Amino acid sequence: MASAHAHFPLVSTDGSRVPELDAVATARWRQRVPKASPWLHDWVGGRMAERLDWIRAQPSAWVSWSPLLAGETAHRAVVQRYPQARVWLAGELGAATWARWQPRAQPWWRRWRRAAQVAQTPWGLLAGVAAPDQPVPQSVGLVWANMVLHLTAEPRRLLQQWYDWLVEDGFLMFSCLGPDTARELRAVHAAMGWPPPAAPYVDMHDWGDLLVAVGFAEPVMDMERVTLTYPDAQRLLAELRTTGRNWHPARHPALRGRAWQTRWLQAVQEHLPRDAQGRLCLTVEVVYGHAIRPRPRLTVAAETRVPLQHLRQALRPRAQEAARPAAEDR
Repeated sequence: MASAHAHFPLVSTDGSRVPELDAVATARWRQRVPKASPWLHDWVGGRMAERLDWIRAQPSAWVSWSPLLAGETAHRAVVQRYPQARVWLAGELGAATWARWQPRAQPWWRRWRRAAQVAQTPWGLLAGVAAPDQPVPQSVGLVWANMVLHLTAEPRRLLQQWYDWLVEDGFLMFSCLGPDTARELRAVHAAMGWPPPAAPYVDMHDWGDLLVAVGFAEPVMDMERVTLTYPDAQRLLAELRTTGRNWHPARHPALRGRAWQTRWLQAVQEHLPRDAQGRLCLTVEVVYGHAIRPRPRLTVAAETRVPLQHLRQALRPRAQEAARPAAEDR
C-alpha cells in the first residue's frame, strides 16, 4: 500500500516548516525516564554506528542526546569507536542519564571533582550534562542524535542548536522514523473510520532541505524499511508503548476505555497483514542523516572587509597542504 508522505504540513512562529505533532504530548514523552532503552532504538543506533566507518574525523568530544531513550547500547557503540573522546550528555534525559551512569561510590580523592570534569565510566569519559536549551561548555566534533527528530515539533530549532555546538568540520549523525512507518496500522484505522494511529512522519528529502536551510553542508540522507512481526495484537501493542504514543493532533480527544482497547485489538488481529508463518506484520521506515558544519566562506564584493581571524581560518588548510610534501621529502 502506498503511503502519503508528510511534507512539513504546519508553519511555526519563525516561518519554518514543522511536523504535525502535539507539542505538549511529545515534550512529556521526551521527559519520561524509561526503565530500559527500546530495543528498536538500540537496533537503529547500531545501524547508524556502522555508518561511522565512512567518516575519517576523530572527534575529541561529542554529544550524546538523551541516550536512555535513544539507546544505551547504541551509545556504547559510539564510545567504542571514540574511546578517548569526552562525552557530554544532553537532551531532556541528560541529567537522568548522568545520575544512572555515575558510579554511586567514589574514592575520597575524587569526591572534590566537579561534574564538569571528566569521569571515567563504562559509558565513556563522561564530561558533564547540558540542559536541553543550554549550550555544552565546549564545542564538539560530533552530535549523536538517535531516534530523536520525529519526537520534536520544532526540528529547525533543535538542528540549529546542534549546529551551534559543533566545531567547524564537525558532523551530525541522526536517525528518525519515516512516513511509511505503521502504514498497515494506518490502513486499519482508516478502514474502521478511526482517527490516525500516529503522526505523519517527515520524508527524508525534507530533512535534507532543512539541514541546508540551517547551514549544514554536504547532507547525506538514506532510509530503509524493515518489517516487524508479532505473534498477536497484544504483543504488538506492548511494543508500541515502549517506542512512543500517538501524537497526531486529530487523535481521539479523550482517554479510551477497556471496551475500546478490546475493539482495537480485535481489529488489528483480524485486518493487519500476516507473513507466511501467520505473524502480524508492521512496517517501520527509518531515516538516517549525516551533515557537517562547514568552514565559513569569504564573501566577495566591490569592497570587502574580512576579519583577520576569518582570513587565518580560511588560509590554514592551504598552508597545511603546502607544507605536507616538504615534510614528506624529509
